[in-house]
Amino acid sequence: MNRRDAIFTSGLALTALALMPETIFAADGKVSAFAKKLKPIGRRLEMDGYYVWCNSPIEGPDGKIHMFFSRWVASKKMGGWINGSEICHAVADHPEAEFVFKDVILAPRGPGYWDATTCHNPSIKMMDGKYCLFFMGNSNGKTNTKRIGLATATSLDGPWTRPDAPLLEAGPTGAWDDHCTTNPAFIKHPNGEYWLFYKSWNTAEYENSKDPVVKGNRKYGLAIAKTLEGPYVKYEGNPVIDFSSRLNNAQLEDAFVWMDKGHLHMLCRDMGIFNHEYGLLMDSKNGIKWDEPQIAYYDAAHYNIVQPPPPSYLKKYGRFERPQLLFQNGKPTYLYTASQGGKYMTSSSFLFKIS
Repeated sequence: MNRRDAIFTSGLALTALALMPETIFAADGKVSAFAKKLKPIGRRLEMDGYYVWCNSPIEGPDGKIHMFFSRWVASKKMGGWINGSEICHAVADHPEAEFVFKDVILAPRGPGYWDATTCHNPSIKMMDGKYCLFFMGNSNGKTNTKRIGLATATSLDGPWTRPDAPLLEAGPTGAWDDHCTTNPAFIKHPNGEYWLFYKSWNTAEYENSKDPVVKGNRKYGLAIAKTLEGPYVKYEGNPVIDFSSRLNNAQLEDAFVWMDKGHLHMLCRDMGIFNHEYGLLMDSKNGIKWDEPQIAYYDAAHYNIVQPPPPSYLKKYGRFERPQLLFQNGKPTYLYTASQGGKYMTSSSFLFKIS
């Protein structure tokens, strides 16, 4: 790679990194080796009266699997995530076991708070001796006040310290990211910096979009901090992932980022590269320039998953969203996703084993 590709603003720079591990990406066209390792296990966290979404797992010191997930009441239908979601905690004895609901840990706080109307997009990490729950909140039940926040606790059972202000604000009017900050994806880099990838888009594009499928064009930016709590400084070359020059208003969302052997990997949901049903997997040597997307996982039909016909109100039936990995002994062992349907015809977690 060109040395200049690794140069960041404000004196930030990356060291040359190792070659990509063959176990993640393969020289096999558009299909990743990761996709070939997935075995569908089935649904988990089906809750009567609720939609379940955004399933983020972590193995606790008790050896059990702790799940942090979003839910909202079924009467709000699928759109309830934007104006009534709460973040909850459940526990299972092992990755394939049924989860037992424990409690609600973050709920909308009401007027006057930045997370007044929803708490969503949980992503749990163990960092610097404490548990870090990155999430999204909003204050008006709409997308234009979505902001990323960070709650922390010394135990997976809480109590959780909730922030009085968002971790990352949207950009100024007219910027590519002036609409919101959402879908947090976080790593602590080996150089000691804290890297926060975030999704956003431009308000004017969103409001004036003529796309019949998706308004605007979702892109990913990067913000970097010297401490966990920030401040997070946006990379001046943002967005670092931008598919807007491709046909069919191609874009992405729901990123999950991890590092292995000096390379960054990103799992996310496809929104027009291949279709709107698959997952994407990308690799980067420096977090700025990302390789061409490969297929990370497929839709339910590909895996011959038998489901009853969907009701008319489920418009995303058969696809898997919000990919999040479970790590055990430093290796990804299971992929948890969110999928519409299930025995209550709302939504639930759907689990894949990584063989």
